[in-house]
Amino acid sequence: MQKILLLFGLCCFMQTNFAQVRVDKFKQLDEEWPTPNNYRNAAGAPAHQYWQQKADYVINVELDDDKQRIMGEETITYTNNSPDALSYLWLQLDQNIFAPNSDAQITRTDAIGNRMDANYLQRLNSNFQGGYAIDWVKDKNSKDLPFTINKTMMRVDLPAPLKSKESFTFKIKWSYNINDGIATNARTGYEFFPADKNYTYHIAQFYPRMAVYSDVQGWQHKQFLGRGEFTLSFGDFQLNITVPEDHIIAATGELQNANEVLTATQRERLAQAKTAKNPVIIQTQAEAVEKEKTKATKKKTWRFKAQNVRDVAFATSRKFIWDAQGVPMSDGRVVMAMSFYPKEGNPLWEKYSTAAIIHTMKVYGKYTFEYPYPVAISTHAAFTGMEYPMISFNFGRPRPDGTYPEQTKYRMLGVIIHEVGHNWFPMIVNSDERQWSWLDEGLNSFLEYLTEVEWERDYPVRRGTTASMIDYMKGDKNGQEPIMTNSESITQFGNNAYGKPATALNVLRETVMGRELFDFAFKEYANRWKFKHPTPSDFFRTMEDASAVDLDWFWRGWFYSTDHVDIAISNFRHFKINSLDQNAELQAQKLLDADNPIYISDLRNKTSVKQSLMEAQPELKDEYNDRDPYKGDIVTQKNNERKLANLTEADKKLLLDNKNYYELSFKNIGGLVMPVILQFVYEDGTNETKYIPAEVWRYDTENIRKIFITEKTIKEVILDPYLETADTDRSNNYFPQRHEPTRFEMFRD
Repeated sequence: MQKILLLFGLCCFMQTNFAQVRVDKFKQLDEEWPTPNNYRNAAGAPAHQYWQQKADYVINVELDDDKQRIMGEETITYTNNSPDALSYLWLQLDQNIFAPNSDAQITRTDAIGNRMDANYLQRLNSNFQGGYAIDWVKDKNSKDLPFTINKTMMRVDLPAPLKSKESFTFKIKWSYNINDGIATNARTGYEFFPADKNYTYHIAQFYPRMAVYSDVQGWQHKQFLGRGEFTLSFGDFQLNITVPEDHIIAATGELQNANEVLTATQRERLAQAKTAKNPVIIQTQAEAVEKEKTKATKKKTWRFKAQNVRDVAFATSRKFIWDAQGVPMSDGRVVMAMSFYPKEGNPLWEKYSTAAIIHTMKVYGKYTFEYPYPVAISTHAAFTGMEYPMISFNFGRPRPDGTYPEQTKYRMLGVIIHEVGHNWFPMIVNSDERQWSWLDEGLNSFLEYLTEVEWERDYPVRRGTTASMIDYMKGDKNGQEPIMTNSESITQFGNNAYGKPATALNVLRETVMGRELFDFAFKEYANRWKFKHPTPSDFFRTMEDASAVDLDWFWRGWFYSTDHVDIAISNFRHFKINSLDQNAELQAQKLLDADNPIYISDLRNKTSVKQSLMEAQPELKDEYNDRDPYKGDIVTQKNNERKLANLTEADKKLLLDNKNYYELSFKNIGGLVMPVILQFVYEDGTNETKYIPAEVWRYDTENIRKIFITEKTIKEVILDPYLETADTDRSNNYFPQRHEPTRFEMFRD
C-alpha cells in the first residue's frame, strides 16, 4: 500500500506544481482579435447589421493585336451600403506596377551570382513602358471629375458626399501597353510564338477597379507591390471585348451573342457538350492551326455578362483549341467546364484539363458549397498560374514532340486544381488578399490537397502533409514570420502563405478536431461568408463556434508564432505494485539484478583470485556463509501478512491484477504545444495508441510527466507514430532510442 500511495502522490504533485515564470500558450486570443460588434459577431458570423459595398461595371475593351495594347472605357455604378457618407472613392490601378518608376520596381532587391537566369536579366534590362494612361474621369453626364493618382491607387473626388444607400455613376477612359508575360514573370500579359508569329493573351487587372471600403478598415488602399493580391467588391458586370474576328475568347461570365461570334458548327458542338459524358472539342486543333496561317483584318465584339462577381478577366487568341463538357448540379443547373489552349499544350491539355476542372468542382463542393457560377474555365498560359472568377490561367506544357515527364503532368494538374479552386477562396469567400494571403492561399492549398488525393492514390502532393513542412519549420527563425503577417512582409512566401496553413488545417482535421467536427465547422465558415468579406478572426471564431473545441492555443502556436514541433520522450520508468508475496518479490528482484552490470573489480577478481580462503578451507564456513539474498525470512513474511490483513478488497484486487505502471516524461523542445500521441508496442507483438490532447501542457509547456497503466509489458514507446504533428526531430520520439545511421559520401579532394 505504501508504494501505491507514493506512486499516485507523485502524480498529484506533478499536476499542481507550477513553474515560477512561464509563458501561457493557452491564453485566449481576445486581445488580438477585434471586438465583436453589430457587423461581425463573437461567433465569427456576419452580424445583424453587416453591410458591404456594391460596384457594377459596363466595360468596353479593345485589343490591338499588332501593337499589343489595350484600350477601354468603363462605367461604374458604386452603391454605398455603409452607414458612412463618402466624399471620395478609391480605385486600384494595378497595371501601374509595370511603370518604370513604380514602387515595385524601385524597391526590388537584387543580387548578382556566378550564374544568372536569362529571363531575369531580361527583366532587369527591360525598357517596357507599362502602366495606365488615364484619359479622363467623368460623371454620368460627361462632366469631368477631379482625380488624383498615387502610384497604384486613384482617388476620385465626388461633387457631393455619397450618402448611405445612395449610388454614384461615373466613367473612365484608359489604355496601356500589354506586358510580355514570360519576360515580366507576371500574372497577366501575352506570349509570343515565333514559329507561327502569333500571340496568346491572358488579360487581367486590365481596368481600374474599385477598392474595398469595409467595416474593418475603411478603404483598403494599400499599394500593390506585386505579392499581396487583390481586394475587391462584388457586383454585376457587362464585359464587351473587341478582338480580331478569327480570335476565340474565354472570359468571366456567360457569352451573350454566340450567334454573332461563333460559327453554326461551333454552336452545335457547344450544345452537344452540355449533355456529353466526355469533353467535346468546340474548336479543333486543325481548325486552330488553319487560323494561325493568316491574320484577320476585321474585328468582332464578344459580349459577356456576369452577376455577383468581384472581378473579370479574359484570354484570347486565334491559336486556341477549345473543349467543353456540361456538369449537372443538384439544383438542375448545368455548369460548363471549358478549356482553352494552343496546340503547344497538346496532348496534355486535351486529355486532362477539363477533367481536372470537373473533379475540382466535385471535391470542393463536397467540403464547402456547390459551385454557383455558370462556367468554369482553365486556359493555358506558360508564364503563370492565376485565378479569377470563372476563369483561371494555368501553366504546364509538354515537350515540342508532345511527350512529357510525369512531373510536368502532375504540376499541371496541381495548378489547375489550385487555380480553379480559388473560385471558392477568395472569389466567393472574399477575403482580403492584399492583407492576408494565407486566408485564401492556405485554405485553397488545403482543399487542393484533399482534391489531389481523391484524383489518384499516391498522388505526389507538394503541400498539405506534415512531412512537407518539417524542413521549413525547424529552419532558421530569422528567415521566418508568423502566418499572421502581411502579404508584402513575408520572406518565404510559399511556405508561409500556402504550405504551413495547409498543413495546419490538416493537423486540425486529422488530429486536433477529428474529421467530423472539422468538416462541419469548415463548411459552416464557407457558407457563412460566401459572397461576403471575412477576416482571419471570423475564420478562427467560426471554427471554434461550430465545433465546441477551444483552439486559441492552436491559432496562437501555428498562426501567431514561429515555434515548431519537437517533443521528446525524455525519460521512461517502469513500476509494479509490491505484491506482499515475499518469494514472488525476491524472484522478481533476482531477475532485475541479473541485468545489472557487474562492478569491474568483482569482474576481474573472478579470474585474478585463483582460490579464496573459504574455498581452500571449507571447514571455516558457518551458517551465515550459506545466506541466499533471494531466500525469504520469517520476520518479513509476518509483516507482509499483517499488511495484507489491513487491506480492503479493492486494495487486494490491485495486488492481484499485477498491472504495469509506467511514468513517461516529455520535453517540449520546439516550443509549439501539440497533442501527445503515443504508440505502445507490447512484448507479445500487439500495439495500442494513446491520444492525449494538447491541454496536457497547460500547467507546464516545457516538461510534463504522465503515468500509464497497462496489463501487458511495454517493449517500445513511439511518439507521434503516424506523423500527425509535424514533429521536426524523430530521433527523440522513441524509447528505447532508435539509432539510425546517417550515410555520408566518401570522396577524394
